[in-house]
Amino acid sequence: MQRWRGLEDIPEGWGRSVVTIGSYDGVHRGHQLIIGKAVARARELGIPAVVVTFDPHPSEVVRPGTHPPLLAPHHRRAELMAGLGVDAVLVLPFTKEFSQLAPADFVAKVLVDKLHARVVVEGPNFRFGHKASGNVATLAELGATYDYTVEVIDLYERGTAGGGEPFSSTLTRRLVADGDVAGAMEVLGRPHRVEGVVVRGAQRGREMGFPTANLETLPHTAIPADGVYAGLLHVEGEAMPAAISVGTNPQFDGKTRTVEAYAIDRVGLELYGLHVAVDFLAYIRGMEKFDTLDALLERMAIDVKQARGLIAAAAPAD
Repeated sequence: MQRWRGLEDIPEGWGRSVVTIGSYDGVHRGHQLIIGKAVARARELGIPAVVVTFDPHPSEVVRPGTHPPLLAPHHRRAELMAGLGVDAVLVLPFTKEFSQLAPADFVAKVLVDKLHARVVVEGPNFRFGHKASGNVATLAELGATYDYTVEVIDLYERGTAGGGEPFSSTLTRRLVADGDVAGAMEVLGRPHRVEGVVVRGAQRGREMGFPTANLETLPHTAIPADGVYAGLLHVEGEAMPAAISVGTNPQFDGKTRTVEAYAIDRVGLELYGLHVAVDFLAYIRGMEKFDTLDALLERMAIDVKQARGLIAAAAPAD
């Protein structure tokens, strides 16, 4: 899959393509319907499928300080899109100047001049252009001028998550913030993932027999509510069962919120400086302060046992 950063990265002579545009944060199951349709149409027509997305999130440029927590960084979104069969991802730097493009100018500059769109696939609530003044009707009207068609896909998948709310990035962020990682997994179609570089912490876990990988997470990452979780620690292609702690470590009057993962039944791991990922599979308990260190250690042993069982239950059958 090709990855382009800006319009100037698009190869000269790029031909017709099927295009879909959006932030696609999380690439959740609703997003997968739209992207999947774009890929299917591209295969029918024998041309590439292209996803257009933005960096930073448009809200940060239009309303500074309102950047939403991110469910997936751009490189992760690209991996997920590649898995859906996308041929190219175009990440457009979202600047103040870009935000002021009228819908017709956006279409001419991006969809027509550079991507030579033949079909554009979007959800019903798609908005674009200055002050989000363009919608799917605008897109279709411009398509009559510029020789492309628009296909609108209903992305409103539903499940039990959020009491049956339609699947969305907003719902997923709320579920993650509430610690409902099982609900988030239903919307995403996979566990919520947090990435970062392993840095040195206070090393108390090592002293207590539970050495943890302390993640320095990426900016704006959507981090689950404080508590203990069962999950997987991904290191250099290997997925290790893990008990994960999120919080300020109240036992030791901590002030900094951290994400720490203990790789269950693994000894002698040296992870400092490595970029790792943590998948959240299940919530175990909230964060609490114990009366004694021994009580904390007893509870940690129980947490690990529960995590081991929850991870085994979540594993697909052979």
